[in-house]
Amino acid sequence: MSLDRAPTRIAIRPATPDDAAAIAAIYRPYVERGTVSFETEAPDAGVIAQRMAASRGLYPWLVATEGEGGAVLGYAYASAFRDRSAYRFTIETTVYLETGTQGRGNGRQLYDALIDTVRAQGFTHAIGVIALPNDHSIRLHESVGFKRAGFFREAGYKDGRWIDVGYWHCDLNDATIPPMEPKPFSATGMVWNW
Repeated sequence: MSLDRAPTRIAIRPATPDDAAAIAAIYRPYVERGTVSFETEAPDAGVIAQRMAASRGLYPWLVATEGEGGAVLGYAYASAFRDRSAYRFTIETTVYLETGTQGRGNGRQLYDALIDTVRAQGFTHAIGVIALPNDHSIRLHESVGFKRAGFFREAGYKDGRWIDVGYWHCDLNDATIPPMEPKPFSATGMVWNW
């Protein structure tokens, strides 16, 4: 491994509304330059803060920072997979890194922290949705336990072309009968040391 690709010492912590501007800045290039995100207008800090608040304390938002108190290098969050009540045990996961910081292991550490958190909350399954092709994202998802589950041809249209979408699935906890309701994010007491 070359020195410029060496892992960065990162800290992972819950995101706060104060992180909304940094999160919006990280996400902007993914929206404006490419098809990784299907959004066509990059949300500003206010919209990101609203999305964080909409998680209602149930769905975690995490940030990776350069050391303790350093700049935000990436973020990950969970959200409802679908709105109907029967889906409440399954979440969708998302992770984004600041442009140019990929390939250093930071995404893996951040995603591991998110998966550990939603597992501790008691969610049963996680779904990753990937615009294809995207070998980086596929490798990242599979490195934390996701397996390919499905494929939709030409599911989205952006930047003058049709884009395929793949679904990846990760078992988090056993599907018991009756299922246990997932705990709020704050009830996990998670601490991440990287």
